Amino acid sequence: MQKLIVLLRWGLALGLGGWLWRQGHPLGAMMLAAAVLWGHVLILALEFLMLPVINRLDPAPAAGLRQHLRAWWIESLACSRVFGWQQPFASRREPDHLPTDAAGRRGVLLVHGFFCNRGLWNDWLARLRSADVPVIALTLEPAFGSIDRYAAALEAAVQELEHRTGSAPVLVGHSMGGLAIRAWWRAHGHESRVHQVLTLGTPHAGTFMARFSAARNAGQMRLGSAWLKNLAAQESAAMRAQMRCYYSHTDNIVCPASSAALAGAQHIHLPATGHIGLLYEAQVFDDLMQCLRLPAAS
Repeated sequence: MQKLIVLLRWGLALGLGGWLWRQGHPLGAMMLAAAVLWGHVLILALEFLMLPVINRLDPAPAAGLRQHLRAWWIESLACSRVFGWQQPFASRREPDHLPTDAAGRRGVLLVHGFFCNRGLWNDWLARLRSADVPVIALTLEPAFGSIDRYAAALEAAVQELEHRTGSAPVLVGHSMGGLAIRAWWRAHGHESRVHQVLTLGTPHAGTFMARFSAARNAGQMRLGSAWLKNLAAQESAAMRAQMRCYYSHTDNIVCPASSAALAGAQHIHLPATGHIGLLYEAQVFDDLMQCLRLPAAS
């Protein structure tokens, strides 16, 4: 689907732009092509314009104009890269890394969010492989099904990492991926099977933006949804104590901002950072590497 969207955008830009150029309107042709290829920048701008209203009563620190502008610009570049290339055309470029001598080390499971795939993690996969860290990145299917249906895929990946390393892995979830991890934990997990969980911009309490999609998993991510309430009611304090939640007051997808902070977990606020931009914050990856060095909790 993402390949089709990208190809249609380029086809529309080149086709209509070329037609206008032949009609003697080169400026109009270039403006049309730019609007088609970079229209997402305007959509992102609308999202960021909505944030001060959505976050007006949120306890997270208020973001200033410069912080919104910085987050919008970085998010625009990141979305162009992720949705224009990495996910549609390079989702298999970086393979999982499961070395034969992984025993005694700690692995990492990477779980993407809504309308994404494992290509989201290409940079992380390359860096983890370079550090010889055992790692698996999933593509969750069906893309628009119930979040509960992803638990089986996570269980298979966790079992593989446990078998290869003999240790409980670190699980990292971006956006909906964090909810998929919690759904797996409810179905299969135990504190001893998880070293730590890192969630990046995960709508633990739901998000305002979920109302704009009719997908089943989007419905589960709506603010105050019955699915989220049921999930929270079945979790232990010990489980949440093993979680770190990264969130931002300029997250253009998960808002209000504090909906990405789960009660009982550790919260890390990353200012002036958009939703995809959370993946490119150096602190997050550095914290992951530090987690891998921490001894298992007694």
